[in-house]
Amino acid sequence: MQAKKRYLILLSAGACLVLLFYLGGVPLPAASRSRHDRSRNGYRPDQPWPHFSDPLHPFLPWDQADTEEYNLHISPTQKRDVNTSVYKGKRCRMDSCFDFSQCQKNGFKVYVYPQQKGEKISESYQNILSTIEGSRFYTSDPGQACLFVLSLDTLDRDQLSPQYVHNLKTKVQNLPLWNDGRNHLIFNLYSGTWPDYTEDLGFDIGQAMLAKASISTENFRPRFDVSIPLFSKDHPRTGGDRGYLKYNSIPPFRKYVLVFKGKRYLTGIGSDTRNALYHVHNAEDVVLLTTCKHGKDWQKHKDARCDKDNAEYDKYDYKEMLHNSTFCLVPRGRRLGSFRFLEALQAACVPVMLSNGWELPFSEIIDWNTAAVIGDERLLLQIPTTVRSIHQDKILSLRQQTQFLWEAYFSSVEKIVLTTLEIIQDRVLEHGSRSSLMWNSHPGGLFALPQYSGYLGDFPFYYATLGIKPYSKFTAVIHAVSPLVSQSQPILKLLAAVAKSQYCAQIIVLWNCDKPLPAKHRWPATSVPVIVIEGENKVMSSRFLPYETIVTDAVLSLDEDTVLSTTEVHVCTNCQQFSHRFKHLRYSFLKKKIKATTRSFKFPYFLCFTGSGFCDSQIYFHCSKRTADLLLY
Repeated sequence: MQAKKRYLILLSAGACLVLLFYLGGVPLPAASRSRHDRSRNGYRPDQPWPHFSDPLHPFLPWDQADTEEYNLHISPTQKRDVNTSVYKGKRCRMDSCFDFSQCQKNGFKVYVYPQQKGEKISESYQNILSTIEGSRFYTSDPGQACLFVLSLDTLDRDQLSPQYVHNLKTKVQNLPLWNDGRNHLIFNLYSGTWPDYTEDLGFDIGQAMLAKASISTENFRPRFDVSIPLFSKDHPRTGGDRGYLKYNSIPPFRKYVLVFKGKRYLTGIGSDTRNALYHVHNAEDVVLLTTCKHGKDWQKHKDARCDKDNAEYDKYDYKEMLHNSTFCLVPRGRRLGSFRFLEALQAACVPVMLSNGWELPFSEIIDWNTAAVIGDERLLLQIPTTVRSIHQDKILSLRQQTQFLWEAYFSSVEKIVLTTLEIIQDRVLEHGSRSSLMWNSHPGGLFALPQYSGYLGDFPFYYATLGIKPYSKFTAVIHAVSPLVSQSQPILKLLAAVAKSQYCAQIIVLWNCDKPLPAKHRWPATSVPVIVIEGENKVMSSRFLPYETIVTDAVLSLDEDTVLSTTEVHVCTNCQQFSHRFKHLRYSFLKKKIKATTRSFKFPYFLCFTGSGFCDSQIYFHCSKRTADLLLY
């Protein structure tokens, strides 16, 4: 019995030793590593190196994933995906993939590569480049640039498209300033091709930023990329038509509640939602029309519903539907974005988004909950009930916001491009970036420059929102270009007349004359301060500069020879108090005298111009002596 116990103990000990040798827990004399190798890797005899049965791969930074050592541990498929993916730098952010040094030194300047001979370029991309070259950000010196834009057309990266640029990978890599895409911005509208329509651009963008349409939230790099809208080749370069909201009727009734008219894909990506629209179509107030009649061989693949859908599709005019519906469905197509998005905005038809995973255009700055209904493709059957439950006041607010956003940021290629650049500038110069209120309320981020002031109260546009009432008095700025030689000169009479106004807080004489400043005693004594300052560059536009001595919201800009009485100043500075007596004022000069005419309609806010320029709330306007008209504000 004792012998059996000893044999069991010996057998157990032997099994334990074999197991230790197998797991590597005990170093063997014939180990492959030399003493030199172990010491080089931090091995010390008094501190055994821990060994695991399933060793972890060494950590490498994301941007070193294509090194030879890393490639030993991944499959050929994984290696190909990493090297060809448009989002190789998926972890890129401004602090890791952008060099701020040039921007801090020279400001936010944008350089466009010179166009290479023989390279084809689409009209849409030419419009983008022309907008940048005509903007205040453009520089022709790459040494001064903070941001670089390719002259190679990257808008359409669908290999089946005639606009597709071949060999772009080689062409981009050969650019002398490419630097792995650092501080570069790439514009793109279409990526991928049939059948998957991936977001691959077909070349390595490195550390470049993307201004991309139809970008998914999965691939979108927050505060690095910019999501832009999908726009057609006919989208105007500048200007653009205004929105179609003509009347703010309450309740805001339209003929249809919800409409859509577009292609139906029988199979493949983007087909599920559009194939299911017939379930909620009622041909009355919910009109959702699709057609299979697209593509060369559509008849070979048509289903049982195609003929009926096509016949009903042809009965309705798309524009008539668009302009007579309260809500417009914007389902995804083959890609996440759709032309229907901008069409709905312009038509004051509240977009109902059905494109799961789409990063909406300019989502970094725009609060889309104030202008659109964000739906879920999986809850299509609930959409009609949802939109019918929205209160009329909310509908009116949504429609008004669609018009503001359309006209502020989307009505032209110019506005889309400038908005993109302003967003990036706000990131680079973060201390002077715009607030959400600036972007989402009139007049919009393109017109309220944060370089002017970081305090919203300095902008008259936000008085109502902030509950601020402007100061009731004005500052008169008189532009002087003639020497003061006589006490009977018009400028002195003008100064005395303006100073007598109870609404005048101070008078500033901007001396742009070649002669020296007159002595202080040459100016008449007045009841308000008279400040004489010398113009820096002696040009007429210097009257519009925001001088620190101006302490009021309203500024009356005057020529030195303007003939104006105190009564006329009263009328022009306090028009609202006269609105019960003058329904509409229109001043016209007739033999240097002012004639007032009336009309049968009334405006709550207006300014009167009389041979001068009146600035309300720090926005300068000027009117010459020969033209005086009413400004509706």
